[in-house]
Amino acid sequence: MVRMGEYRVSRTAGEQLITIGLGSCIGLALIDRDRDIAGLAHIVLPDSKDAASGAIAQPTKFADTAVPKMLDELARMGARRSGLVAVLVGGAQMFSFGSGGKSTLDIGRRNEAATREALNAAKIPVMANATGGTKGRTVVVHVAGGMVTVKEAGGTESELWRAGRTR
Repeated sequence: MVRMGEYRVSRTAGEQLITIGLGSCIGLALIDRDRDIAGLAHIVLPDSKDAASGAIAQPTKFADTAVPKMLDELARMGARRSGLVAVLVGGAQMFSFGSGGKSTLDIGRRNEAATREALNAAKIPVMANATGGTKGRTVVVHVAGGMVTVKEAGGTESELWRAGRTR
């Protein structure tokens, strides 16, 4: 289980990395397409520069620090950067304020944009996403085979992406 502001990485074939209740948060799955190595972060906020103090106690809480932290951890486990891809889930607008249901505080959209920016800087392609909307989601990363499933609140679980094998 990956809770808010946390991440997990694994190379254990039977393991599943799960985060539930993704609203405006982003579930970032990083998967090595060629190896059974994967990670999942539950990103809460877009930018660590908005943190109250200079020291970041929980780097995976923020998009700009979670991506490099996970990349380093996955590399230590044997993942090759050239084989890594990303899948994004979440980024919903859970609350609306102001006229017309629009909000200038659309944290979900900001979380997704910041996560994509960090991935782009690291040259990690986004292969699939289930983002936006107004409903929460659950994401499951199946380490063996690199499959990612998503379930929207009130819906059924479905496959979002699966790594292709070249071996």
